[in-house]
Amino acid sequence: MDLSTAVKVSASGLRAQSLRMRIIAENLANADSTAPTAGGQPYRRRVASFRADLDRASGAETVKVQSIDGDKTAFQRTYQPGSPAADAQGYVLKPNVNTMVEAADMKAAQRSYEANLNAIEAAKSLTMRTIDLLK
Repeated sequence: MDLSTAVKVSASGLRAQSLRMRIIAENLANADSTAPTAGGQPYRRRVASFRADLDRASGAETVKVQSIDGDKTAFQRTYQPGSPAADAQGYVLKPNVNTMVEAADMKAAQRSYEANLNAIEAAKSLTMRTIDLLK
Protein backbone atom coordinates (compact mmCIF):
# COMPACT_ATOMS: atom_id res chain seq x y z
CA MET A 1 0.00 0.00 0.00
CA ASP A 2 1.42 3.35 -0.99
CA LEU A 3 1.25 6.43 1.20
CA SER A 4 -1.51 8.16 -0.78
CA THR A 5 -3.71 5.07 -0.40
CA ALA A 6 -3.03 5.01 3.33
CA VAL A 7 -4.02 8.67 3.58
CA LYS A 8 -7.19 8.02 1.56
CA VAL A 9 -8.21 5.16 3.88
CA SER A 10 -7.52 7.22 7.00
CA ALA A 11 -9.36 10.25 5.58
CA SER A 12 -12.45 8.13 4.98
CA GLY A 13 -12.19 6.97 8.59
CA LEU A 14 -11.98 10.61 9.73
CA ARG A 15 -15.14 11.48 7.80
CA ALA A 16 -16.99 8.46 9.20
CA GLN A 17 -16.04 9.19 12.81
CA SER A 18 -16.81 12.88 12.39
CA LEU A 19 -20.33 11.97 11.24
CA ARG A 20 -20.66 9.50 14.11
CA MET A 21 -19.67 12.20 16.65
CA ARG A 22 -22.17 14.65 15.11
CA ILE A 23 -25.00 12.11 15.44
CA ILE A 24 -24.00 11.33 19.03
CA ALA A 25 -24.01 15.07 19.80
CA GLU A 26 -27.55 15.33 18.35
CA ASN A 27 -28.63 12.41 20.52
CA LEU A 28 -27.17 14.04 23.63
CA ALA A 29 -28.74 17.40 22.78
CA ASN A 30 -32.17 15.77 22.57
CA ALA A 31 -31.82 13.42 25.56
CA ASP A 32 -34.20 15.45 27.75
CA SER A 33 -36.63 16.62 25.08
CA THR A 34 -40.29 15.69 24.97
CA ALA A 35 -42.83 15.40 22.18
CA PRO A 36 -44.03 18.72 20.73
CA THR A 37 -47.67 17.66 21.08
CA ALA A 38 -49.63 15.85 23.77
CA GLY A 39 -49.29 12.08 23.36
CA GLY A 40 -46.79 12.53 20.49
CA GLN A 41 -43.53 10.78 19.79
CA PRO A 42 -40.34 12.24 21.29
CA TYR A 43 -36.92 12.31 19.67
CA ARG A 44 -35.74 8.85 18.60
CA ARG A 45 -32.06 8.05 19.06
CA ARG A 46 -30.16 7.80 15.78
CA VAL A 47 -27.32 5.41 14.98
CA ALA A 48 -24.95 5.45 12.00
CA SER A 49 -24.01 2.22 10.22
CA PHE A 50 -20.92 1.98 8.09
CA ARG A 51 -19.69 -0.35 5.38
CA ALA A 52 -16.42 -1.03 3.63
CA ASP A 53 -16.27 0.34 0.10
CA LEU A 54 -13.63 -0.57 -2.49
CA ASP A 55 -12.10 2.43 -4.22
CA ARG A 56 -11.37 0.95 -7.63
CA ALA A 57 -8.93 3.70 -8.62
CA SER A 58 -6.54 3.03 -5.74
CA GLY A 59 -7.61 -0.47 -4.68
CA ALA A 60 -8.12 0.74 -1.11
CA GLU A 61 -11.02 -0.22 1.09
CA THR A 62 -12.54 2.95 2.48
CA VAL A 63 -15.35 3.55 4.96
CA LYS A 64 -18.74 4.75 3.72
CA VAL A 65 -21.96 5.52 5.55
CA GLN A 66 -24.43 2.74 4.93
CA SER A 67 -27.37 4.28 6.76
CA ILE A 68 -28.47 6.49 9.63
CA ASP A 69 -31.37 4.77 11.33
CA GLY A 70 -33.55 5.37 14.34
CA ASP A 71 -32.97 3.11 17.33
CA LYS A 72 -35.91 0.71 17.73
CA THR A 73 -35.76 0.49 21.54
CA ALA A 74 -38.84 1.57 23.46
CA PHE A 75 -39.32 5.07 24.83
CA GLN A 76 -39.33 5.64 28.59
CA ARG A 77 -42.70 6.55 30.13
CA THR A 78 -42.86 8.87 33.10
CA TYR A 79 -45.91 10.06 34.95
CA GLN A 80 -46.15 13.85 34.59
CA PRO A 81 -49.83 14.79 34.35
CA GLY A 82 -49.13 18.56 34.29
CA SER A 83 -46.83 18.40 31.27
CA PRO A 84 -48.11 19.72 27.93
CA ALA A 85 -46.67 16.57 26.30
CA ALA A 86 -48.65 14.19 28.57
CA ASP A 87 -51.13 11.78 27.03
CA ALA A 88 -54.69 11.24 28.34
CA GLN A 89 -53.40 9.07 31.23
CA GLY A 90 -50.81 11.68 32.24
CA TYR A 91 -47.73 9.86 30.91
CA VAL A 92 -44.98 11.54 28.93
CA LEU A 93 -42.78 9.61 26.55
CA LYS A 94 -39.07 10.38 26.92
CA PRO A 95 -36.42 9.81 24.21
CA ASN A 96 -34.70 6.43 24.09
CA VAL A 97 -31.31 8.11 24.60
CA ASN A 98 -29.07 6.76 27.36
CA THR A 99 -26.48 9.45 28.09
CA MET A 100 -23.98 6.94 29.49
CA VAL A 101 -24.10 4.88 26.28
CA GLU A 102 -23.75 8.04 24.21
CA ALA A 103 -20.76 9.18 26.28
CA ALA A 104 -19.05 5.81 25.77
CA ASP A 105 -19.81 5.90 22.04
CA MET A 106 -18.44 9.44 21.84
CA LYS A 107 -15.21 8.40 23.54
CA ALA A 108 -14.80 5.46 21.14
CA ALA A 109 -15.46 7.71 18.13
CA GLN A 110 -12.93 10.27 19.42
CA ARG A 111 -10.25 7.60 19.83
CA SER A 112 -10.90 6.22 16.37
CA TYR A 113 -10.76 9.74 14.94
CA GLU A 114 -7.43 10.35 16.70
CA ALA A 115 -6.03 7.03 15.42
CA ASN A 116 -6.91 7.95 11.84
CA LEU A 117 -5.40 11.40 12.33
CA ASN A 118 -2.19 9.84 13.69
CA ALA A 119 -2.03 7.53 10.66
CA ILE A 120 -2.26 10.54 8.34
CA GLU A 121 0.44 12.34 10.32
CA ALA A 122 2.69 9.25 10.10
CA ALA A 123 2.19 9.05 6.32
CA LYS A 124 2.98 12.75 6.02
CA SER A 125 6.11 12.33 8.13
CA LEU A 126 7.28 9.38 6.01
CA THR A 127 6.74 11.40 2.86
CA MET A 128 8.74 14.31 4.23
CA ARG A 129 11.59 12.00 5.29
CA THR A 130 11.63 10.42 1.83
CA ILE A 131 11.83 13.86 0.21
CA ASP A 132 14.68 14.80 2.56
CA LEU A 133 16.58 11.63 1.62
CA LEU A 134 16.19 12.38 -2.08
CA LYS A 135 17.77 15.83 -1.73
